[in-house]
Amino acid sequence: MTPPWLTPLADHLADPTSTRTVVSSRPGRGGRPAAVLALFSGTELDDARVTIVERAHTLRHHPGQLAFPGGAVDDTDPSLAAAALREGQEETGLDPAEVTVVGMLPAAHVAVSGFDVSAVVGWRPAPTRLGVQDAGEVAQVLDPRLSDLLDPEHRMTVRHRSGYTGPGFWLRDPAGEQLLLWGLTAHLLDGVLDLAGWNRPWDRSRVTGVPERFLRDGRAPAGARPEELH
Repeated sequence: MTPPWLTPLADHLADPTSTRTVVSSRPGRGGRPAAVLALFSGTELDDARVTIVERAHTLRHHPGQLAFPGGAVDDTDPSLAAAALREGQEETGLDPAEVTVVGMLPAAHVAVSGFDVSAVVGWRPAPTRLGVQDAGEVAQVLDPRLSDLLDPEHRMTVRHRSGYTGPGFWLRDPAGEQLLLWGLTAHLLDGVLDLAGWNRPWDRSRVTGVPERFLRDGRAPAGARPEELH
């Protein structure tokens, strides 16, 4: 059973009208299905954590970026939720049996990869340490506190040189390096936080550019709009 602090989020995830607002700027287009796992851990909201992976720096698309665990849906996956849990296990060592699926967002389209990405929201009671299982896919696994991500001082608007703008989050890895969570993952996380009623007012006029380390990527499809690339 999920804790009471997740009930408002679960209720909104069960309402298609609410969830459609999160992806209204980039709805699914019937592309290849993919699933990511927005995983919260902890029994109290004040101590809750979120699982984030830093993608391997050798990947073709979005190298080194922060993301939810996830990937393409396989033919053997019985559902989007099963795909997200499988990817979480393959990338971080997560035990799917520990996870309760709270709900799911509609698919969001990513033109640069051609995927329709569905965010599966999950919860597990204990924030036990997860770790890299496939160094070819993941550079490190992070578990920032939700309270840190919600801190208005760690929020900003991110502007990419393509013209894309969207919400961003600053966080630090265990070595103390400051990292930027932006793009699709930040967009989905911000939407989930809104649905849950957890977001705090932050200064949207504070704008930062995308660090150079995130600007190596595959060629975008012709005609792709800026909001579709990240």
